[in-house]
Amino acid sequence: MKKIIYIGLMVAGTLTFSACSDYLDVNTNPNGPDSLLQPELFLPQIQSEMAVAVQWDGRFAGFYTQNWAYTSGSSYSLNLHSNPLSDTYAQLWRAVYFSMGYNLSDMIESGINNKKYDFVGVGYIMRAYGWQMLTDYHGPVIVTEAFNSDQRVFNYDEQPVVYEEIKRLLLLGIENLDRTDGLSPSDSGLIQADLIYAGNRDKWKKFAYGLLAINAHRLTNKSSYNADEVIGYVDQAFTGNQDDASIGFDGTVSADTNFFGPLRDNIGYYRQTKFMMGLLDGTNPELTDPSLIGADPLPENATEHLKDPRITAMMAPSPDGQYRGISPELGINEWSAAEASLVPKNFWNQVGYKGSTPSPQIYFFNNAARFPLMTYAQLQFIKSEAAFISNKKDVALTAYQEGVKSHMDFAKQYAPDPALFESRKTAYLNSTELFPVATEELTLSKIMLQKYIATWGWGMLETWSDMRRYHYDIDAADPVYKGFELPDPLYISNNGNPAYRARPRYNSEYMWNKDALEVIGAYEEDYHTYETWFSKPE
Repeated sequence: MKKIIYIGLMVAGTLTFSACSDYLDVNTNPNGPDSLLQPELFLPQIQSEMAVAVQWDGRFAGFYTQNWAYTSGSSYSLNLHSNPLSDTYAQLWRAVYFSMGYNLSDMIESGINNKKYDFVGVGYIMRAYGWQMLTDYHGPVIVTEAFNSDQRVFNYDEQPVVYEEIKRLLLLGIENLDRTDGLSPSDSGLIQADLIYAGNRDKWKKFAYGLLAINAHRLTNKSSYNADEVIGYVDQAFTGNQDDASIGFDGTVSADTNFFGPLRDNIGYYRQTKFMMGLLDGTNPELTDPSLIGADPLPENATEHLKDPRITAMMAPSPDGQYRGISPELGINEWSAAEASLVPKNFWNQVGYKGSTPSPQIYFFNNAARFPLMTYAQLQFIKSEAAFISNKKDVALTAYQEGVKSHMDFAKQYAPDPALFESRKTAYLNSTELFPVATEELTLSKIMLQKYIATWGWGMLETWSDMRRYHYDIDAADPVYKGFELPDPLYISNNGNPAYRARPRYNSEYMWNKDALEVIGAYEEDYHTYETWFSKPE
């Protein structure tokens, strides 16, 4: 792992020279400045790299969870990561160890030296977020020996070590954000540098508590799991959609554009799945209400189930105006050339595989759209699940209701017809099948399927972690993810098992860190199916 610092870019944008010799006078080190740069010069790049990495690798986790499928069908399903000779699925690895890496360490050190403790707090939280996303995706990762410039090979840490380090960093982050002896955000430069919260310390602390909740809630299969602790963390986190963590993009050129936008052209071959569509059109067995057949306000849907109001905000229509999903096994091949009007458009509201600025915009799939990193709805569903499995059904019901309503409010901003959205929302929330008002009507499946909807398209790593906690409902008498089906058969290297982890990055690990890979079994052909520690019952 090499120390990569984008000195040229940052210096070019921040220094003014009176003469060439003046610049040379400040450096005795020919490879870069002797002193640390100010922390505000690190943070925007760090945040952007982290967000793009979550989107990059989340694309592939989204195949596992059937958020979307590839148009050609089974070549992209739950069979990924079987080939280690690729960096295609390892952007998070690169972001955490390279793009953030020493830069984040230097930002924290510079913040301490310059009494910019808000940067220190944000730095610790960003590092914890990186570790959480990375270990959720890869399982064992390198933490205790990371960023040691005296080493050339690095041993892996199992997840118990990583999880404890995440918690330690988050508490350190909160501690530094609570400090009053340093510069204020307006004086430190955090307001200008922070692309997520514009320097708001309180929201960063809420984000940290949200991540503590995520970290603790992963362990539902452990005897040490503490539902009250999870609920307590959520209660100290977001209080509404106004606290949601998201990152913005200018959307003018590829380098400053949303990774999912048409200018980047990364998801043109992706389409929503039948599973996701079933959650929104009333055909999923858990999210259906027979009394709502014929209740949809659109005349053309007079004989159909009420559509979830979020369907028009989140999903891409077909050219004929109807909403459909594709099968991960078949892709768009289930329709003939003569049935082209039935094929779902891409997420840029275009027929085919390219796009421009969509009108109307579909969800956050646009060049300058903000991309979510954590939401109030997500945390409410975590609280609901924690309360449900600890038999606090009243708490679970209230959190469930909060999660559904808040995500509907979130989605409405993308609705092409707000009046239609509100009409459907009223009917939806009046259904005690879809929106329970009594504790005995609430089910674990409803909680997790509504969470699936709320994290669709951005929280793929969260959803994949949830599905692994429930072991994809394999052999479950009462499935949580009703309507979800694994590909059959799976890829031959899977030996009949679904994926549980992504392989480490090829270009750093398989080329330079081979001995450490041998220890964790990463050369085995089915390594990607080894169960992650957090999902194992103990």
